[in-house]
Amino acid sequence: MATQLKALPEVERLSPRVIRILGGNPGKFTLQGTNTYLVGSGPKRLLIDTGEGKPAWQSALRSVLAAENAAVSDALLTHWHPDHVQGVPDLLALCPSARIHKHHPVAADADAAQSDIRDGQTFATDGATLRAYHCPGHTADHMAFVLEDEDAMFTGDNVLGAGTAVFEDLAAYMASLAGMAQQFGGRAYPGHGPIIEDGKARVHEYIHHRKEREEQVVRALDSEDADGRGRTVMEIVKTIYKDVPENLHDAAARGVLQVLEKLQKEVRVNVVGDERRWVLGGSGNR
Repeated sequence: MATQLKALPEVERLSPRVIRILGGNPGKFTLQGTNTYLVGSGPKRLLIDTGEGKPAWQSALRSVLAAENAAVSDALLTHWHPDHVQGVPDLLALCPSARIHKHHPVAADADAAQSDIRDGQTFATDGATLRAYHCPGHTADHMAFVLEDEDAMFTGDNVLGAGTAVFEDLAAYMASLAGMAQQFGGRAYPGHGPIIEDGKARVHEYIHHRKEREEQVVRALDSEDADGRGRTVMEIVKTIYKDVPENLHDAAARGVLQVLEKLQKEVRVNVVGDERRWVLGGSGNR
């Protein structure tokens, strides 16, 4: 996918208060690279995410801060994945007094060097106010940030500028998408890929896509379950993704399993036997 994506500048001013700095780490899962955002218009700026510690990102950030005659006062981390947090030491080398903030769902996992981000907490600087919105699914600690001044949202990895997102917990992810759609009406600034002018519409597209995939799983079980044996995850994948190269089926299987586990919690499907074959209906049907 990454080779088919539209090229993005290493540094680009996206609005009077938002500058995107790419993380210098393009790849299969990071698209053009991790997006980091310098937010505000005065001498003290907010930074959303820090990339994964690539020298190109530190160099670009240094140049932007010099050109803007600014420093980073606070860095807000959307979630724990390495491509969003490993640039923290590089940031602190440039801005030693910068405060680092990240949500910690489990208090015992808190980092003493990071301040916890609470749902609804606001961060203000000249020209910009950000409001944190806890939206787990991609990860348990995932935070998005509403840019109140633009009715926009920094969506982290829950919503991307191209393609769809992966998730740890589908039920939580679906609830988060529904909540995100109620928080803003303008642009989405994603964790990867280009900005999305109608961010709210893209969130609704994501919801529709996930519901459609869920129904495909149900239809695959329904149409192939005449023998009463059920189907394995990979057999379902080969039905739904029959036109997709087989070398991508393992990745697809992870998503299908997430759908099945969500449906199992809703007592719509059940898994039976040592082969872990999935059948329609809740526990006790077979």
